[in-house]
Amino acid sequence: MPSFSEFLRQYNHVSDKFIPHYLRWVDQYLAYRKPGASPTDEASAMHCFLSGLQDHFEEWQIRQARRSLLLHYSYQERFGRRPSSVSHVDRQAPATQADTLQRLTQKIRLRHLAIRTEQAYRGWVTRFLSFAGIDKPSFINEKHLQAFLSHLAVDGKVSAATQRQAFNALLFLFRNVLSVPVLDLESVVRAKIGKHLPVVLSVNEVRQIVSHLHGIDRLMGVIIYGAGLRLSECLSLRVKDIDFDRCCLTIRSGKGDKDRETVLPERIVGELQRHLADVRLIYEQDRRNAVAGVSLPHGLARKYQGAGAEWGWFWVFPSGRLAVDPESGVVRRFHVLPTMLQRAFKLAVARGGIAKNATIHTLRHSFATHLIERGYDIRTIQELLGHSDVSTTMIYTHVATRNKLGVSSPANIL
Repeated sequence: MPSFSEFLRQYNHVSDKFIPHYLRWVDQYLAYRKPGASPTDEASAMHCFLSGLQDHFEEWQIRQARRSLLLHYSYQERFGRRPSSVSHVDRQAPATQADTLQRLTQKIRLRHLAIRTEQAYRGWVTRFLSFAGIDKPSFINEKHLQAFLSHLAVDGKVSAATQRQAFNALLFLFRNVLSVPVLDLESVVRAKIGKHLPVVLSVNEVRQIVSHLHGIDRLMGVIIYGAGLRLSECLSLRVKDIDFDRCCLTIRSGKGDKDRETVLPERIVGELQRHLADVRLIYEQDRRNAVAGVSLPHGLARKYQGAGAEWGWFWVFPSGRLAVDPESGVVRRFHVLPTMLQRAFKLAVARGGIAKNATIHTLRHSFATHLIERGYDIRTIQELLGHSDVSTTMIYTHVATRNKLGVSSPANIL
């Protein structure tokens, strides 16, 4: 069995010049705590020890002390020298990669993260475990994380957004599944985050694209543009979220699990009401066929049993087919797939002769930009878009042809 210093050097890649500091922190803690302490006393002693350092040491030294104690615990557990249990340190790491993915899913659903977030995180964790090449996840440490992120930036040449998503997924894995401390990330090669202006369509270009959309595709496209919605927000609209009297839409559990209200385009009110009349027929057919109600967010089905079968919770844009719920395994009806509108929109852009690299999300960018050009207050636009920070909304001022003061280019008079 290796010594603790060898364990630090071989398994955690701690530099030789820092190992004496790690050993000193552990020695000080072992001298501080009482021998034979119960699990509760051990946890209290560790907390009090670290708290007592705050008045005498810098923050980086306290982080180093905390990491030293965690690594010492890991060392004793890994090599069969069972330490006095530290109850608040969860070191029962998954035994296999399958166990890791299963626990990852449990932790994600416990926090009510979106299903797309779950899929993305599972994908990154699978890639990371394959890259690390370690059979037992308990042997993974932050050096593997550093190597993988550097690999993505240097070899994979991924975008900054992609690397940031990978980092968030793996940070969630380390903190919530493996319970491995992640501290020294300064050595990770990070992709440079640049500033990019969004693609924005003119009003005429939007009109041209919409003219090549038909049926439900056209209705969804106008709602996304007219209300500034994300694609997922449009697809997940429910009947109760539409207020025809106030001409507004309520977006439930948008990005960041936030609710907001936005405008409903008045010109499509009649068309939307006729569409809901057709949707009502699908809803009533499902009730006659005893199809399970639609899925409800955040476990509301347990709190309001039967609510999923109510008309108010039904999708505004339901799918034409039934499908298996990936979370519960129940056969029910979901909303239409995003690929349906994405394909139709791409074809409409091509048929409209639009040379810009426009996607569905471009309609949301155009909504914000056109409101700025018409002189609406930036704070109002921020609320309609659901941005947490106004600086995110301010990006549209850089692509607007004129701001709320009506300023236009002096070249317009030439």
